[in-house]
Amino acid sequence: MGPASIESHYDEALSVPGLLAEITGGEAADGYVIACFGDPGLDAAREVAAGPVVGIAEAAMRTATYLGRSFSVVTTLARTAGRAWELADRYGVRGYCRNVRACEVPVLELETDDGARGKIVQECRAALEVDGAEAIVLGCAGMAGFCADLTAELGVPVIDGVAAAAATVEALVRLGLGTSRIGEYARPPAKAYSGALENFGLAR
Repeated sequence: MGPASIESHYDEALSVPGLLAEITGGEAADGYVIACFGDPGLDAAREVAAGPVVGIAEAAMRTATYLGRSFSVVTTLARTAGRAWELADRYGVRGYCRNVRACEVPVLELETDDGARGKIVQECRAALEVDGAEAIVLGCAGMAGFCADLTAELGVPVIDGVAAAAATVEALVRLGLGTSRIGEYARPPAKAYSGALENFGLAR
């Protein structure tokens, strides 16, 4: 079996309808990664996508629980911390999550702010020394480029959710597994929509 075809969807300005349009209107893939740490539109995407859909927060948090008894999330802005805690609850890993720390570097400045890496390292060290975390989850797709260096520097697992989600989707595809089509992830019944959602009517 060849490598899985995986689409990754990430755009700060991409709405959930836009995300669904990308999945339903683009070239079919074996699986999909929602590469935004808020896992926006995850449930809706699972209803309409042909292959499995994994969000990077879910993949990163679950991966962290395989590698240590605790983790902290290091993210961009404090305003996103509430969503991270909410997802930790939803995914059943709240007991592992010691803290959600923000380096206060906006996503678009991760590559342009010369001090961004230092701020991330500072919060990672605080996660280890103050929170007692045994692993670090990077709470933004834009931090992926720092992952390998941080793992080497800190001496603990540092998880990039994009890589974790892509590996999870590939594993599901290789196992021949897809989203359940009974219950809550069944495809929505065929019906016409109007207004902003008029393009999302499903064929009968």
